[in-house]
Amino acid sequence: MRLSSPLAGVVIFVGIAVSGCASAPAGTPPVSPGTDATPREVTIIARDYAFVPSSVDLVPGERILLHVINGGLDIHEAVIGAGPVQDAWEAAEAAATNPPPGPTPLVSVPLAVAGLRVVVRSGERVDVLWTVPPTAADVTGLVVGCHIPGHWARGMQVPVRIARLATAG
Repeated sequence: MRLSSPLAGVVIFVGIAVSGCASAPAGTPPVSPGTDATPREVTIIARDYAFVPSSVDLVPGERILLHVINGGLDIHEAVIGAGPVQDAWEAAEAAATNPPPGPTPLVSVPLAVAGLRVVVRSGERVDVLWTVPPTAADVTGLVVGCHIPGHWARGMQVPVRIARLATAG
């Protein structure tokens, strides 16, 4: 079988592009950590049913100005915490599934497993100043998740990665 010249060019281009992607360095892009005086801005966009970006890069102990934007039609939340935090919010939100007529029930969890929770309605942006936990051990295992009933099960969760520090010079 002989490939036509334009198709052969496309095949070669795709092969080069894929091989270039395979050799791309892994890890986080370098960042300059935020401080109390100048928090670093971090944006998370919630859509139906995913977060953008596909991971959130944070520096232990830094101060951030977190922008959570709801670009979807449903209400969403961004809960930042490790497994026990995510489990607590999943259980709390599940208990509020199919409420009786009237206002949406308020949900909460014990402070020890609250993490950081930001609730955003469709088309809304909520900004929160937050200090990232102080050590790499405290940041390792953090996840951003949405526990509006059914959202976590649909994959609405992304990992938090420890960011590389930008080098001066």
